[in-house]
Amino acid sequence: MPAQPLSRNLTGMLVLALGIMLFSVQDAIIKAVSSDYALTEAIVIRSLVALPILVAMVQAEAGLTRLARGNIGGMIARGLILLVSYTSYYMAIAALPLAEAIALFFVSPVMVTLLAGPILGERVSLKSWLAVGIGFVGVLIILQPGSAVFKPAALLSLVSAAAYGLAMVLARKMGASAPASVMSFHQNGVYLLGALVIAGVCGALGLTRLDNPALDFLLRPWATPTLRDFLMMAACGVIAAVAMALLTQAYRLAEANLVTVFEYSGMIWAPLWGFLFFAEVPRWTTFAGMALIVAAGLYSARAAAGQAPKVVAVLEA
Repeated sequence: MPAQPLSRNLTGMLVLALGIMLFSVQDAIIKAVSSDYALTEAIVIRSLVALPILVAMVQAEAGLTRLARGNIGGMIARGLILLVSYTSYYMAIAALPLAEAIALFFVSPVMVTLLAGPILGERVSLKSWLAVGIGFVGVLIILQPGSAVFKPAALLSLVSAAAYGLAMVLARKMGASAPASVMSFHQNGVYLLGALVIAGVCGALGLTRLDNPALDFLLRPWATPTLRDFLMMAACGVIAAVAMALLTQAYRLAEANLVTVFEYSGMIWAPLWGFLFFAEVPRWTTFAGMALIVAAGLYSARAAAGQAPKVVAVLEA
């Protein structure tokens, strides 16, 4: 494949960085409402707002008839895996500093490396295994298992990263035959129905409060939001749809091995929003672990460059 012009690569980098910044704003919004509302309520509001935007995007990219064609079962299954990832990720954000929760999630490229062998039959190089080792050292530095600062909610970020990595590997296995907007539409539908089912089950079982910020965010009964809070949760739907379009466009404009580096710009915004909006000051071990996780991800991407096509699949959309 011929190299992309410099201007297209630069534009792709800027577009992707903007998309990642928007997703980081969504994370801050979700954390802001996590103490007063249910996660399922936030997901339903966000999904309903995103629905007409995604319909318009499908129509523009492929036509609405495309929604009924292709591997719909596979997209729904992948959507369920991403629902697990999305739910556990925001449960973690409710209980952890933003920087810590997001840093642990960014171990997902390492998870892709671990899963590519057994699921796709790909040969994982020694360099990739080295990246896996570096990434998990970073995780251990942040987690500090066995110490007084260890928080069990941190494991939710790792569950999210593992589920996200599995979804990425499955997308590659499916061949990415569906347009990004179609995949996002079905994914959004799974989020909407899944959140309603989870809320209904929790209500029927009488599960409402366990005095744990992560679990309470999931189990809390729905409440009528104030106008301000409703607009914040609704904004997540717009943010997700716009940011998904930006990330997709970035990978269309520029070479994947160049723009993928800028996905780690989320590590810049997380501690900034955490400090400005929640008075969170990350521990030095969080920054040290972040650096190792970023290094592992970049090294893994470099090792895999040219070995397989980049699959664009967005968790939040």
